[in-house]
Parts: sequence; structure tokens; C-alpha cells
Amino acid sequence: MNFLRGVMGGPSAGPQPSGADTIQKLCDRVASSTLLDDRRDAVRALKSLSKKYRLEVGIQAMEHLIHVLQTDRSDSEIIGYALDTLYNVISNDLEEEEQDDSEEENSAKQVDDLGSQFTEIFIKQQENVTLLLTLVEEFDFHVRWPGVKLLTSLLKQQGPQVQQIILVSPMGVSRLMDLLADSREVIRNDGVLLLQQLTKSNAAIQKIVAFENAFERLLDIITEEGNSDGGIVVEDCLLLLQNLLKNNNSNQNFFKEGSYIQRMKPWFEVGDDNCGWSAQKVTNLHLMLQLVRVLVSPTNPPGATSSCQKAMFHCGLLQQLCTILMATGVPADILTETINTVSEVIRGCQTNQDYFASVNAPSNPPRPAIVVLLMSMVNERQPFVLRCAVLYCFQCFLYKNQKGQGEIVSTLLPSTIDATGNSVSAGQLLCGGLFSTDSLSNWCAAVALAHALQENATLKEQLLRVQLATSIGNPPVSLLQQCTNILSQGDKIDRRGSKVQTRVGLLMLLCTWLSNCSIAVTHFLHNPANVPFLTGQIAENLGEEEQLVQGLCALLLGISIYYNDNSLENYRKEKLKQLIEKRIGRENFIEKLGFISKHELYSRAAQKPQPSFSSPDHMMFDHEFTKLVKELEGVISKAIYKSSEEDKKEEEVKKTLEQHDNIVTHYKKVIREQDQELEELKQRINTLTSQNEQLQATVTQQVSQIQQHKDQYNLLKVQLGKDTQHHNSHSDTFQMNGIQTEEVSKLKEELEEWKNKHELLQGQLREKDSVIEKLNSSQLEMGTTEQSSQTIKSGGLEHNSELQKELEMLRSQIQLQAAEISKLQMENQKLQNATADPVLGDSGATAATSSELEARLEQEIKELKSEVKALSEEKESLKQHLDSSSSTVAILQDEKSKLQREVAESKKEQDDLLVLLADQDQKISALKIKLKDLGVPVEDEDDIESGDQGDEDEDGDEEEQD
Repeated sequence: MNFLRGVMGGPSAGPQPSGADTIQKLCDRVASSTLLDDRRDAVRALKSLSKKYRLEVGIQAMEHLIHVLQTDRSDSEIIGYALDTLYNVISNDLEEEEQDDSEEENSAKQVDDLGSQFTEIFIKQQENVTLLLTLVEEFDFHVRWPGVKLLTSLLKQQGPQVQQIILVSPMGVSRLMDLLADSREVIRNDGVLLLQQLTKSNAAIQKIVAFENAFERLLDIITEEGNSDGGIVVEDCLLLLQNLLKNNNSNQNFFKEGSYIQRMKPWFEVGDDNCGWSAQKVTNLHLMLQLVRVLVSPTNPPGATSSCQKAMFHCGLLQQLCTILMATGVPADILTETINTVSEVIRGCQTNQDYFASVNAPSNPPRPAIVVLLMSMVNERQPFVLRCAVLYCFQCFLYKNQKGQGEIVSTLLPSTIDATGNSVSAGQLLCGGLFSTDSLSNWCAAVALAHALQENATLKEQLLRVQLATSIGNPPVSLLQQCTNILSQGDKIDRRGSKVQTRVGLLMLLCTWLSNCSIAVTHFLHNPANVPFLTGQIAENLGEEEQLVQGLCALLLGISIYYNDNSLENYRKEKLKQLIEKRIGRENFIEKLGFISKHELYSRAAQKPQPSFSSPDHMMFDHEFTKLVKELEGVISKAIYKSSEEDKKEEEVKKTLEQHDNIVTHYKKVIREQDQELEELKQRINTLTSQNEQLQATVTQQVSQIQQHKDQYNLLKVQLGKDTQHHNSHSDTFQMNGIQTEEVSKLKEELEEWKNKHELLQGQLREKDSVIEKLNSSQLEMGTTEQSSQTIKSGGLEHNSELQKELEMLRSQIQLQAAEISKLQMENQKLQNATADPVLGDSGATAATSSELEARLEQEIKELKSEVKALSEEKESLKQHLDSSSSTVAILQDEKSKLQREVAESKKEQDDLLVLLADQDQKISALKIKLKDLGVPVEDEDDIESGDQGDEDEDGDEEEQD
């Protein structure tokens, strides 16, 4: 112990030993001492020296410390000291903290790699990591906490290697998941940090952690800590959730199916006052928004993104985000990230896009949220990142949203513009930004307007109607003409920002507008100044910045050639090609066209849909426009080299194929309609069949009820027989008083009524039999020409046979009831005979037996009356059933006649279709022979059929999306 006092700084005589010598002696003490207390004191001394003499302790003591962990498991104190010492040696965090305050900057570079080297030594034996996992399971705080910190440090230094060891260790990940359930917050919080390092870039571990109920536990911790108002623990949990969900489709699907998206809604309930935005709250909310974006990222599979978008709408998460979007006092970075989040939640989802279109800002008067956002986009005083976020939001609102595109373009049309000028529309804001003196506003407005026209030929034609008033007294100018005017003026207008940016934006708008729209191309070429301007721009030799404009001008001229319908004599395809050959040269034209795809900013924009630029000067290309360039670059290059004869042949083939496609499409539509009609008829037959089954079930129920009544009647009859025998044996006599005579007479009247009803029902049955015989005879006369008519007729015959069976059953029931009525008549007659025969006897006995018989007879009469009443009700229900069956027969007759007419019409139409298709096939084969003679490659019929099938699939997809 005196030696240890000297090490720890206590008073000692003589010269002090050096640090290396002390560490060596301590290591010897740990290795050789037989007393646990001595070894514990030596390890504690090594711990105190490990921060200052990190290298020496690591080199000399690591093996001894690992041996302590293996052999002294029973003493938690020495295990804790050993784990702390190893943590001080391996971790670089303590060294970095000390370097901030120390003057030993020369040794900083030497210790940077110490942690990695010591970690490599420690994990060289995989049993060491397995041992550490076993120690982390210990509940003792002094063992578990340093074990968690040491394992976290190992993962920071050599992440992939340690991950692999833990992954192959039995229950390795599951043992670490128990840390989240520890009641001690220090261990739980460090456990979150450990799982952060464990799940980095390892999809297999991410899946295991997710299926170990990590989502439930992490969301519970976030809720306990106060959601966005929580501290650093909430931030750590959100970072771990991002690790688990980002680029992991399996975990994203599990998160959605576990209904965890619904638990994200309270995160964004920030309150109305929005006061007290601490730095931690801003960080937490920023990470929460990023987590929402991970689930709906455009890079995820479309199906997964769509299902998450729908879930966010149904649980109210989108509504809560829009509330933050329109709130006041929100920090700028949170507002920007919220706009980006809302953008991706509504992107390509029609329901969410419709809801976003209905959101209004809390202003007076209320304005649509889209209008308020566009006002920020074209306002040059707003931050650049915010304007980019608004542009992205507008693009996502219009992505695959033809309804939204139509609403935006309609605000520009003359019939919908507000003449009073009280409200500003989206179209007016876009036009204002398009023609302002701020180049960034020009670019954003041009790209936004191009997205309103994306893949929508109808709106491209409607936008040609837009007229702009340039100045007082001058006639209005079309929007297309005004764009080309600004483009041609170029450097003459004094603008703030990059002048190239404005021209690039206008050229992208014009290329999008003219692509796949021959009418817009005709309007563009109708202005005689446009083509000379484009050829002049392409032919000049300009600097690197202008090369991009030259490439876009070449693309616009190529679109004018490729989509030209030759309606203008001076600007036919052939003449434009000759013009390019004379003034530019084909090779030079193709080279200038290639400048676009070779540009660095083009490659950046093609990576992801969100417009993210480091500075306004880099804002040149839009993601959707890069797709258009990729699609048209090769097509335009081929079109430039084609001769006029090849163009003519191609146009003829196109027209012929279009006509054929139109005819086939028409008859496909007709066949589709006929299939729908057949489906409707099948549904009707199924409905009638189900009704028939219900009626049969009702009849079965009634038969069972009648059987019950019969059983009850038989019991009564047996009881009456016994009573009669008893009275005859005693030779008793009695006289019927006036009341009993009246009851018997009433029973006779009721029996007469039943006889009349029985005769009426038999007459109705005979009528139904005649109707069914007529139906059977008419159906036997019908032919079997069409397969569909056979099926329908067989259904009608089966239905009629079922009705006939029902009528037979009703007849048998009525016959049984008639037999029962006859039995009742016989019993009544017996009662009358019994009352008519007087028998002499003792007066006392006669009086007693008379009173008993009167009471029993009254009771039996009451029961018979109830039975007769029940039988009458059954008769009424049977009569109603007969009426319903007669109406069903009439309906079947009408349906049969309709089906016969429809079958005849469909046969006639199919014959016409076969004739027309045969003619078209002959024409197509003749044209193919001509084309082959001319040396033009012709597609086979299989290719054409596969193309038609692809068109049908695309039509089906569009219908599902709508």
C-alpha cells in the first residue's frame, strides 16, 4: 500500500519513479498478486494514470486488463475499473477535450490514430467483444455503464468490424436492445448513442433492431421527454430513427404498417404563440421534419411512398404541417424545411395535392397558400434557400396533377382574370416574376410555368391564348411572343444577377412548351424573327457561359423541326434543315446541342428532383428539363440527317398507323363497353339467384314451422282420445250449455272459410302452372346460335325449374293443410255426437264429471282456435310468396327478351369489326411490302402487338392514378 501511495501522489522519501516504470510495476502487481484487494488497487491506479499516460497504459496493461475481465467477474468494482481504463485508452473523445485547453499541440497528430490502433488490438480476438457483450448484460451500474461506453467507443473507431462481430454473436443485438428498457436514464441515453453507432450503414443490423421493437421504445422515450420541447435525448432518438429508416425499405414498410406514422403527429403541435424557439427545439423539429421526408422521399419505391403519403393525410399529419407552414413567428430554417417536407408529402399524390390547393393563409381576405408561397418565390428580398423551397413545393404540387396544372393556367386565361384587381392570382405572380428585372425571379417563374405545362398538350394549346398588355396604347402581345422578345433583347435589359440565367430559364420554358405540340411550334415559327435569331446564336463563337445558351437554342430549333407539321410553307422541315446546313453546318449543330448534357450543372440537376444549389449563380437547370433533354437529344440528331423522302415516307407510315390505331382503339372501346354490359347482366342474374335462395330459405323455414304445428296437433289429438275413453268408461253424461254450442258453431264457420281459401289457392296454382308451361314451350323453340345467349337462357331455364319446384312444394303443403282441415272436421263431428247422446247416471258424479269435461273442452277449443289462427297466417304468407314468384317470372321474361336483342346486336357489331380488321390487315401488309421494297426497316406484327399492349397498360395506369 505504501507503493500505491507513492503512485497516487502521497508523501514518500527518495526519488520518484517515472510513469513507465510505475505502470510496469502496476501491471506486474495485477498479473502476480494473489489478493483481490491488491489487484483492485493496482487497476484503480492504472485507471488514474490512463488519461495522462494513455500510450504506455495501452501498450503494457491492455492484456492484463482483459485477463481481469475474464477472471474476476465476481467483483464488480475491479471490473468497473478495468472497463474505465480500457475506455480511457481507446476513446479519442477525452483526448480531444484535453487538447482544447492544453499547450501540447505537437502531440495532437500522434494520438489521433491511437484509438483506432488500440481498438484493432482489442477486437483482434473476437472473444473480447463477446465478453464485453456479456458484461453489458450485468445490472450493476458500475459494470454496465462503463461497458456501454467502451463498446460505443469501439464502434466509433472500427465500426464495420465490430458490427460484424456483434452480428454473428448469439443474441448480440438483442442484448444491446435491453439497454433502452433500463430505468436508469444515464444508461438508457448512452444505450441510444451505442445503437446509433451500431446501426450506421448496416441494413442487416437495422432490420434486427427494428424488429426488436425499437420503434415503439424510441417513440415512447420521445413522448416522455416532451416531443419537440425535449432535450438532447430526443435529438439522439431521432438520429437513431433516421439510421433505421433511411434507405431501408423493409423498415419503412414495418414503420408504416405498425401505425407509427400516426404517432408522429403530436411532434408538430407547436402551439399558437410559437414563442420560445430554443436552439434545441429548432434542432429537434428539424430532425423530425427530416424523418418525415425519409418516409416520402422521391428515391423510395413509388408504392411505398404513396402509401406513406396517404397515411400522413388520413392521420392529420399533413394538416399539421400546413398549420406550421401558415403560422407566424416560425424560424426561417424551420419554415424552409417545412416547405420541403410538405412538398414531398404531396408529390404525385392526388388527394394530398387537392387538400394543399384548398389551404388558405390566415390573412384578410384569406389567400390560397399557393399564392402566398409564390409571392415569396418572386420576392428578391427573401432568402435564397426559401425561394428554392417554394419552387420545389410548386413543382411537387403540379407533379402528375393535371387538375392543378389546369387551375394554374386558367388564372392566365382572359375569361378568368379578375377585372377588379382586388386579388392576385398565381398566374399573375408567375408573369410578374417572368418579366421582372431580377434574373433569379425570371428563372424560378419560367421553371414553375414549365411545370404547369409538363406532359399536358391541351394546356400548351390553351396558353397560346394568353395576351399581355405591354404598355398603354399598344396592342396586347401573346405570352409566347413576349418570351421570344425578351430572349432576343438579351443583354440590352439591365438585370440584377446573371443575365445568362434569365435566357436559360426562358429557353427551358419555350422548349417544354413547344415539345409535343405542333400548334405551338407553328405559332413560334409564325414570327419571322425567331428562326434567324436562333441560327445567329448557334452560329456565333462565344465564351463558355454562352455555350449553354447556344446548346439550348439548338435544342429549341431542333424541336421546331421535329414537331413541325409543315403547315407554314416557308418553315417546312426540309427548308429548316437546309438553313441549318448552310448557316451552321450539321456537325456544328450537333456539337452545340451536346453542350447541354456535357455541362456540370446539368449533371447535378439530373440527380434528384429537389432544386438544391450552393449559390444563385449555379441555378441553371431543372430536374424535369434534364429528362426532356435526354429524351429529345438523340431524336433531334437523327431528324437533322434525314432526307425529305424519308420524312415523307415516315409521315405516311405514321398516318397509316395512327388511323389503324384509332380504329383498333375504337373497337377496343366498343368491346370494353359490351364487356361492361355483360358484367352488369351477370350481376343481375346473381342478384335474382340470391333472391331465389332467400325465398327458398323462407319456404324451408315455413315448412319447419308447419311440421311443428302438425306435431302439436297430433299431441292434442292423442290427449283428446284419452279423455274420450275416460269419459266412456265412467258412463258419465253431461249436457252442452249455450256457450259450448256457440263455440262449435264458430269452428264450423272457420272450417268453411278454410275450404274456400283452399279452393282459391288451388286456382292460383293452376294459373302459375299454365304460365310456366308457356315459358318452357317458348324456350324450347329458341335456337342455340350464340354461346352467350345459351348461357343466359340456361340460367333462365334453371330459374324457372327452381320456381316450378317451389310451386310443387307449395302444392304439397296445401294438400297437407287440406288433410289437416278434414281431420279437424272429423274431430268436430265426434264432439257433436258426444254431446248429443245423453247417458243416465248418478247425479253427483254427473255434475263432477260435467264440470271437468267443460273445463277441458274449453281449453281444447282455445288451443284449436290458436292453431286455426296460426294456419291462417301461414296461408297468407304462402299467398304473398306466390305473388312474388309470379313477379319474378315476369321479370325473367323481360330480361330474356332484352338479352336476345343484345346478343343479336353484339354479333352484328363483331362481324363488322372482323371485316374492318381484315381490310386493315391487308392494307398494312401491302404498305409493309412497299416499305421493304424501298429498303425501310419495318417492325413485325409481334412488335406492333407488344406496343399496343404497352399502350393499353399505360392507359390503365393513368386511369388508376386519376
